[in-house]
Amino acid sequence: MVIDGAEVGEHDDAPIDHVAVALARIADGDEAAFARLYDTLSPRVFALIVRVLVDRAQSEEVLQEVFLEIWQTASRFAPKKGQGRTWVLTIAHRRAIDRVRSAQASSDRDARAGRRELAAHAAGTDEVVESRIEAERVAAALSRLPDAQREALTLAYYGGYTQTEISALTRAPLGTVKTRMRDGLSRLRQELEGAR
Repeated sequence: MVIDGAEVGEHDDAPIDHVAVALARIADGDEAAFARLYDTLSPRVFALIVRVLVDRAQSEEVLQEVFLEIWQTASRFAPKKGQGRTWVLTIAHRRAIDRVRSAQASSDRDARAGRRELAAHAAGTDEVVESRIEAERVAAALSRLPDAQREALTLAYYGGYTQTEISALTRAPLGTVKTRMRDGLSRLRQELEGAR
């Protein structure tokens, strides 16, 4: 990858680490260098993430997280400790592994909670039916919200993301995300109260 013809290396014949050059520029806030780095490395980073996660949708989410982390932490890259590409791929691998561990831990927690609940009291048929009806009411009410509000609430309550993370994932300002969630919850409450 050639970035504005800049060269790096202690010796004239040393290979140029174009990713390291890009990371130095990104650390200085160079958005164009970030865009070029993304265009150059995102296919390889995505392939690595997909190999770990298998799930394409989750892999896309992790890809965005990786490049957000690169944008935020490019100043931490130390060229003397390794190649820029290796640093980027290490971040991607670590994020993918973290997602696998998180999913497994969540699954384990859900299974333990389910076993405790089942042991504490076996739900009667009427409770199961009531729970399913309530879940259908919530899903129907969510479907009537505007897309932006539904997306913010779904990411927060079903995906477990914080408002800051939702802001990064949706590329919307934090204030906008907060407004969408507040308005979405208000509308959802009205929808559910009206459906009773």
